[in-house]
Amino acid sequence: MKNTKRLLGLFLIAIIAITVFTGCNNNDNDPTGGQPTTDSQTSNSPTDPSTSAPIFNYSDCIDENGFWEDVTALDHVELSEYIGIEVPSEIHAVPDEYVQMEINAILEEYKEQITDRAVVDGDTINMDFVGSVDGVEFDGGNTNGAGAEVTIGVTSYIDDFLEQLIGHTPGESFDIEVTFPEDYGVEDLNGKDAIFAITLNYIAELPEMTDQFVADKLSSEYGWNTVDGMELDIKTMMQEQAMFNYIQEYLLENITVNSVPESLLDYQNNQMIQFFQDNASLYGLELDEFLSANLEISSVDELIELYLEDNTQMAEMFLILQAIAEDANINVTDEDMVEYFSKYMGTEDYSEYEESFGIPYIKLSVLNEEVMIHLQKNATLQ
Repeated sequence: MKNTKRLLGLFLIAIIAITVFTGCNNNDNDPTGGQPTTDSQTSNSPTDPSTSAPIFNYSDCIDENGFWEDVTALDHVELSEYIGIEVPSEIHAVPDEYVQMEINAILEEYKEQITDRAVVDGDTINMDFVGSVDGVEFDGGNTNGAGAEVTIGVTSYIDDFLEQLIGHTPGESFDIEVTFPEDYGVEDLNGKDAIFAITLNYIAELPEMTDQFVADKLSSEYGWNTVDGMELDIKTMMQEQAMFNYIQEYLLENITVNSVPESLLDYQNNQMIQFFQDNASLYGLELDEFLSANLEISSVDELIELYLEDNTQMAEMFLILQAIAEDANINVTDEDMVEYFSKYMGTEDYSEYEESFGIPYIKLSVLNEEVMIHLQKNATLQ
């Protein structure tokens, strides 16, 4: 199943917001033991003079094989037994209703607009309305022609608002009467009788799930040709994701990281400062203005401190995965690269990603994926 978010998620295990400074200095021989620092005065990252933010390169500090430059992870990590990790049944056993929820989410993109029958209980309908009390329209009681989509018997509206739609046909305009609860929370509406002028736009129906529908509508995007194949693929994907998350948490809880090379922590800092800078630019703000408005902090130093624990944990995750790769002699081949992009992006051509991220970063991502696959294949399902 092609999934860009899944791909980018694997690129960094889990992207956690952080902040400023140094570049790619090797600290394996640091007399402090390579412990993280927040001394921004040590920064030597290249910066953009207009923003004072690091110019982040995804492939900085990563070698051509996808390993962290000048870092032997096993020097920093005490590996415990990682073969045969026990995964509880409640993690890997995916309930059928979860699969159906995923299917319904996909079908939402193909909803049909029905206009030739009356509304029945349980229907999802699209409507517009204008509400008034004593002939005066009130704030929040008008869809302004944008259309509101609700499901009768599921969506919660006041009184019997939605039930009064039953029996009407799309294209009709009519009034309904309701009474606001005494404790509605708006002084001018508490306990008041109201009239809503309704325009019923259409009934929204999910298409029938058949092999023909899957082959016609979903094959090109997802690679499915039958309902059974789709359900199996979704269930497998959800199981893999659940196991991925569980194993990642297991590694963090059961493997000891004695020290974190400063270069790994700096990498997270630089990436995240770029993340915040990009978001600030979207709003036409300077970085400090954006941080003040959104996080109520005044500097990148405060941002570093705020997210230091999360950022350190991600650096530790990188170290653990590389340590396992070193211990198990896992390396990335050209075939692994092609398979990775074919699986997640539906193409063997990753030149676009090479241009954006660089080969070292992509290989790091694939290496992490290969390690996780190794752990999943050797896990014990309870």
